Amino acid sequence: MSPETCSGIDGWEVVIGLEVHAELATATKLFSGARNEFGGEPNTQVDPVSLGLPGSLPVLNEKAVELAIRVGLALNCVVQPSEFARKNYFYPDMPKDFQISQFDQPINGEGWLELPDGRRIGIERAHLEEDTGKSTHVGGGGRIHEASYSLVDYNRAGVPLIEIVGKPDLRSADDARAYVSELRAILVTIGASDGKMEEGSMRVDCNVSVRPVGEEELGTRCEVKNINSLRSLGRAIAYESRRQVDLITLGQKVDQQTRHWNEEEGRTHTLRSKEEAFDYRYFPEPDLVPVVPSTEWIDQIRMAMPLLPGERRHRLAEEADIRPEAAALAVERGLDDLALAAMDLGADPARVLVHVENNLADGQGTLTADGFAALVAMETGGELTATQAKTVLADLVSSGGDPALVAAAHGFEAMESSELEGLVESLIADHPEDWEAFVGGDESERKKKSGFFVGQIMKTTKGQADGRLVNEILERRSTSR
Repeated sequence: MSPETCSGIDGWEVVIGLEVHAELATATKLFSGARNEFGGEPNTQVDPVSLGLPGSLPVLNEKAVELAIRVGLALNCVVQPSEFARKNYFYPDMPKDFQISQFDQPINGEGWLELPDGRRIGIERAHLEEDTGKSTHVGGGGRIHEASYSLVDYNRAGVPLIEIVGKPDLRSADDARAYVSELRAILVTIGASDGKMEEGSMRVDCNVSVRPVGEEELGTRCEVKNINSLRSLGRAIAYESRRQVDLITLGQKVDQQTRHWNEEEGRTHTLRSKEEAFDYRYFPEPDLVPVVPSTEWIDQIRMAMPLLPGERRHRLAEEADIRPEAAALAVERGLDDLALAAMDLGADPARVLVHVENNLADGQGTLTADGFAALVAMETGGELTATQAKTVLADLVSSGGDPALVAAAHGFEAMESSELEGLVESLIADHPEDWEAFVGGDESERKKKSGFFVGQIMKTTKGQADGRLVNEILERRSTSR
């Protein structure tokens, strides 16, 4: 089974927990005044603190703390007093050979994130830490054991990170992709991060384990690193879950490991045995005082928060009885305000969302709420067919204007009902077998044949007919036989 297509394994349940690292959108680094920018010449955005020079001391960036609190509030976390700790490890791209992070007292405790389908995924914590530098291994396949030599760029060293540790509540690659997409949308909405996975400002480590369906005990997990796209996330989960199931079914043991995802090969490789907290020898950072945000400051940050994607979906759903997927798509495309404004002006919610889904994929352009509402009113009132409305809408998006004048310029006029009646009657006479199948068929067959008749009418009228009216005529004729 290929890693691209393996989304589930019969008899086995995949358990997934994600650790997402997002670089915070500050002007300077977490503990110094060095610039926090992407794409500079190597080792040009550094200072004594970034380079770990003797005698240099960290000074906490207040803006980074504010952004971390924003993240905590957006993820329904408990925002609490926190402390920094030194995480000791062999960091080839950290000159001081330790990382300043938060350990047992993170700034954000437990919370949750709501997926577009309404499910809640638990958040274990969301803590502050500094990013590491970047190593480039030259020669071989780009891995350290194959390289002729390595280069280190310290521009990223010290950049503020928020690490969001999710609970193992995800059960499929689709779940994981939805979680990361929602989290990214939240981070971008609140201005905490730009969320650009391709630039490394948002990175995902994926903990994967498997267990037989029905079992409660978690299996041995492996952490997969080097995931920098939603596609890679899905492929990595598919491959790693399949690998673990194969080991278990062969009577072998799954070792707890950190593994590296190789996008070109479509597989994971062993990186190192998985470390536990005690391996890092955490101890309090002696050069930084505890962070104790006041209730007043937290309330100020909360009051300044914009509407989050989930809140916007709920707002849209409350306005009309619409599918969750339609609401999610409108929010994802940034068209929910336009849709709500058109609905407030009397536009039919269902038709508004149909246009958002099918005809506004590239955005609203110069389309106004007034124009949108007027167009939908013409469509639902029978002045325009769905095909004609789509054409007028495209003009409103590109050039704006009055939908009535745009429709007139195209020569669009609603066909008279009597004219459509005659066309339907003629079509029935030409296709008696299809008509009998429509009249006497089950729901599926009737739907199929109505599509045939409507399609023929639209072809004959060059899209000028109203498909809904054609269906009404067909239904009326079938019941009056």
